[in-house]
Amino acid sequence: MTPHRSNRTGIAFGLTLASFAAYQQFKLPPVLPVLLETYHYDRTLAGAFMSVYAVAGLLLSMVFGRLLARRGPVAPTLGALGLSILGSLLVLWRPEYGWLVLLGRGLEGIGFAFMAICGHLLASANASVRNQPLVIGLMAAWIPIGQLAAMLLAPVAFSGQGAGMGVGMGGGMGWQLLWVVAILGSCGLAAWTLGLRRSPALALPGGTGGAEPEPGRHRDVEISGATRLKLIVVAGIFMLWSGQYFAYMTWLPQYLVEVYGLSVSMAVLGNMVPVAVLIATAVVVGMVLRAGVPVGTLLACGLATQAAIWWLVPVTGGGLGGALSLIAYGVAAGICPTCLFAMPGVIVGRGRVAAPALGILMTGRNLGVLIGPMLLGQAFKATGAWDLAAPIFGTVTTIALGLGIFLAVSLAGARYGTSR
Repeated sequence: MTPHRSNRTGIAFGLTLASFAAYQQFKLPPVLPVLLETYHYDRTLAGAFMSVYAVAGLLLSMVFGRLLARRGPVAPTLGALGLSILGSLLVLWRPEYGWLVLLGRGLEGIGFAFMAICGHLLASANASVRNQPLVIGLMAAWIPIGQLAAMLLAPVAFSGQGAGMGVGMGGGMGWQLLWVVAILGSCGLAAWTLGLRRSPALALPGGTGGAEPEPGRHRDVEISGATRLKLIVVAGIFMLWSGQYFAYMTWLPQYLVEVYGLSVSMAVLGNMVPVAVLIATAVVVGMVLRAGVPVGTLLACGLATQAAIWWLVPVTGGGLGGALSLIAYGVAAGICPTCLFAMPGVIVGRGRVAAPALGILMTGRNLGVLIGPMLLGQAFKATGAWDLAAPIFGTVTTIALGLGIFLAVSLAGARYGTSR
């Protein structure tokens, strides 16, 4: 069962840990135009710099779940942060070698995979029944929070530097600042982890780290039969949705630079619009779920909006239409992941810390992250233009919408806190 009162420290630590993991992954897109111009990476390889995070998640998420159950979060979190530091140091060492950057991003990705799971479980475990939907809304914003942090830092990194290339040129550190901040952030989180090592905030179901949980506070859930099938459908939707979202967010700055001639700083600013809207929308959707709106219906509405945005790209273009498209994308992208993260609570039941359900969900998400950025990079490489993006991801989100409608019907109006 979930606690009667929320542990705000545990929720804050979980959200911070997951959001920092997202910053690690998304510190790349704001500086990708500069990296491509400076080091001339192959576009498919550049997409792999993002997708390699998903490989780590696919290979290790289940292992990390068992590790959390056996050892608790303290020692594994410190290990994950150590790998993140090592990966960042490799990227800073020889960025001109694409294979070494990929290796460094892979090490960061291993740390990301653990921190994402641990952060979500800690936040959920420390939230009361009443606050669960709000915490789900906050945790659904973990990726955009990390994104926004990277986007806000990028202009600082390039300030007074013109093109923003290289350390010490023109008075700015350049793209390297984002990696330096990642190292410092890892050190800060390691200190916080050690400070909480005996706190109830780090108590997890089956874990030995932190203080012992209250008897009956946590209980893992057996998943089988129809429940597993519904969770697999949710994971399939998450795979399709994540593929288009991560492709969009990885390549949007480069698209704005190449197609509309924006500077890197202006492209990053444009990228902030849907991300900021997404964060606000996710919190509002958490409140809407707490009010009892059917989750499946809300998810289908979000997916329908997302699909329409992609199919209308040839019409919206730039200018006012493009700006409205960015805002609408942010709204839809706030609805969808909030509903998807809420689905285990709907399908399995309220007050359950369902680590197996989260594992199924994150597997689908990681598959999308793996495929999306590289797919769009390869499509550009094959055609020399961005024209294939809209039909590819319009089709992807339409398929996701079909699965979402099926899920909404099968859940028959289920609201958060019910079990179907």
